[in-house]
Amino acid sequence: MKFSLSWLKDHLDTDATAEVIAEKLSAIGLELESLEDPAARLAGFRVAKVLTAERHPDADKLQVLSVDTGDGQPLQVVCGAPNARAGLVGVLGLPGAVVPAGGFALKKSAIRGVESNGMMCSTRELELGDDHDGIIELPADAPVGMAFAEYHGSDPVFDVAITPNRPDCMGVYGIARDLAAAGLGTLKPIAAQAVPGAYPCPVEIRTDDPEGCPAFYGRVIKGVKNGPSPAWIQDRLKSAGQRPISALVDLTNYLMLAYGRPAHAYDLARLTGAVVARRARDGEVCLALNGKEYALDPGMTVIADDNGVHDIAGIMGGEHSGCSETTTDVLLEIAYFDPVRIGDTGRKLGLTSDARQRFERGVDPAFLDAGLAILTDLIVGVCGGDPSEVVRAGEPPIVTKVIAYDPAMAATLGGVAIPDAEQRATLHALGFDADAQWNVTVPTWRPDVDGAPDIVEEVVRIHGLDGVESTPLPRVDGVARPTATPAQKLERKVRRAAAGLGLNEVITWSFISEREAAAVGGGSWVLQNPISEDLKVMRPSLLPGLLSAVQRNLDRGAPSVRLFELGRRYLADGEHPAIVAVMAGERTPRQWQSGKAQSFDAFDAKSVCLEILRSANAPVDNLQFMGEAGSFYHPGQSATLRLGPKTIVASFGMVHPETLKIFGINVPVAAMGIHLDALPARKGAAGFARAAYSPPALQAVTRDFAFLVDAALPAGDLVRTVKGADKANVVAARLFDDFRGAGVPERQKSLAIEVTLQPGEKSYDEAELKAIAERITAAAAKLGAVLRG
Repeated sequence: MKFSLSWLKDHLDTDATAEVIAEKLSAIGLELESLEDPAARLAGFRVAKVLTAERHPDADKLQVLSVDTGDGQPLQVVCGAPNARAGLVGVLGLPGAVVPAGGFALKKSAIRGVESNGMMCSTRELELGDDHDGIIELPADAPVGMAFAEYHGSDPVFDVAITPNRPDCMGVYGIARDLAAAGLGTLKPIAAQAVPGAYPCPVEIRTDDPEGCPAFYGRVIKGVKNGPSPAWIQDRLKSAGQRPISALVDLTNYLMLAYGRPAHAYDLARLTGAVVARRARDGEVCLALNGKEYALDPGMTVIADDNGVHDIAGIMGGEHSGCSETTTDVLLEIAYFDPVRIGDTGRKLGLTSDARQRFERGVDPAFLDAGLAILTDLIVGVCGGDPSEVVRAGEPPIVTKVIAYDPAMAATLGGVAIPDAEQRATLHALGFDADAQWNVTVPTWRPDVDGAPDIVEEVVRIHGLDGVESTPLPRVDGVARPTATPAQKLERKVRRAAAGLGLNEVITWSFISEREAAAVGGGSWVLQNPISEDLKVMRPSLLPGLLSAVQRNLDRGAPSVRLFELGRRYLADGEHPAIVAVMAGERTPRQWQSGKAQSFDAFDAKSVCLEILRSANAPVDNLQFMGEAGSFYHPGQSATLRLGPKTIVASFGMVHPETLKIFGINVPVAAMGIHLDALPARKGAAGFARAAYSPPALQAVTRDFAFLVDAALPAGDLVRTVKGADKANVVAARLFDDFRGAGVPERQKSLAIEVTLQPGEKSYDEAELKAIAERITAAAAKLGAVLRG
């Protein structure tokens, strides 16, 4: 929220400088995002007087001016403004000055062959208004040579980030109240004197939706003259980033920004019959002030007359009944709308506004009469007119909230001892009322205060959070014990392993587009109010974010991309930790030994997958290789790793070309993913180090076996079976040959496996080796394997 120093001083009697105020705002929990000094934007501009004005020798619409800048050495300036003339006092931008509207620096130049030493400026060029028909004309007695920023006046502008729990600070007056409580001045009382009505209100006003609009107040003012608002109103709106429109519109915006109380003014001539707050009906639409048409539903509250909807209640008015320069009679509306209803409506329509921000956070329900009185007084004072009597439909939901408080909680909960008298003074300055027994009555403008801890927060932040001493937590004697959970330790291991394999870690959004989610099977969780349509679905897989990163890197000329991400995927049953890696581009660059550059393939993904699994102490040797890796993988070039037929631990392979096309990638991409929560937990207490390696006393023995098997049988299944045939003796088994051709029957293949046997207390004799071989052969036979003769 933006506001100027002069606007703040309308409500706070203080001599504090802008810098002191800025520091205090952050100290009391109102985060200052920036402090803008308009004087810096006007540096290099001076009050100057035109001495002579002669026609340009080579341009009919240009004049050559002699301009006095106050130093006795007139400058020559070329100007095309129609009002430029001798004797005019205006604003001259000197060479080096930066024009606020264009952002360009002025310099000495020749215009149509005539030297020009700067520029005489208009209000639009200095962003002081919209007038661009001529240059600025200052009073004749303006001091020539004075810096224009000093002459015009420097009014610093604060930009404060208001948290959602502080609706009372959505107006300048609320911020002034906090600063006064912090000792930075005296809060000025609100001058809200009731303006008596001269006649009964000619319009029926009622609320037919007591849940969505419990209170609807209004009155008519006849005979107004709608023109430009006063300069002081425009200055304050501009400091808040608002564009002045007309007096009637500007005054309602001023009320909202000054006091956090949205209101609306209708052109009475455009209304027909009673003005009612009611539920929208199916099929109704509203053409809002932003020029867009919105389809409404019965879950939304609207303001309507006999002809239809004129206002999306609490969010935005309609074009049909807005005020214009021809408006002479107005209906003022000030109401209380249910915050939940306003929030739901805004999200459904995708519509935000300053009014919605205030209503959905909760405006002060006790400020309706005062707000209407202030607005009436402003309009009558600026636009004239005769107000009617006030119509009050419904009752605002004013609830007196009393909290039992113990001032000792400031020390026990807040960490700082604050004298009781100071706490009582602080609460009083913030609008709270504490009786002798410390029963604290919460003001109606503080819906965020619900219990004693909230009271502690108020007194501590005003006392000063910097007064809370830094106290170390107590710790037990001796060596600190590890605090990382098993899941955190596992993530650390796999992260180090992935980095050690040459992969670069990335962190991508947890939200992706619906199109990207559909590429990996669709998402289960869709946001109702996303940051953007491209960040709407909670990711069911980490792969889309990584593929987007691959695409960005390849588009920027990266020859090889190796990325991994450790994060959460969000499925229907909750969130699941996973690590996913992708490899694209060149595995090895072109060189004289191998010729062309080599691309990544599915075996690269498999190798990375197995290495990371080993780092996680997963039972790699017990994993089964199976298909069905997913539709986003290339069929025939992908597989899953499973513990049993149902528990999928990991998947790897080449990404499907159709999936790559969705992400704009035109090179092969190898990928792998591990479901960390599917890894079996380690049994027993894990020590800090492995047991010391003890080499066997006897030398190992190797034996080769060649089996004829069905061509469709995975070689890994046979290797696993052979290794498990005699666990007491077989310590390793590996495939060293896969042959299909002469001597091998059709639809079969020959798999040669090297088996390593480790004797224990004595060497094997022939009988023992023969028995082991028979057990291996028998186990292989269960898979249909026949020992090749």
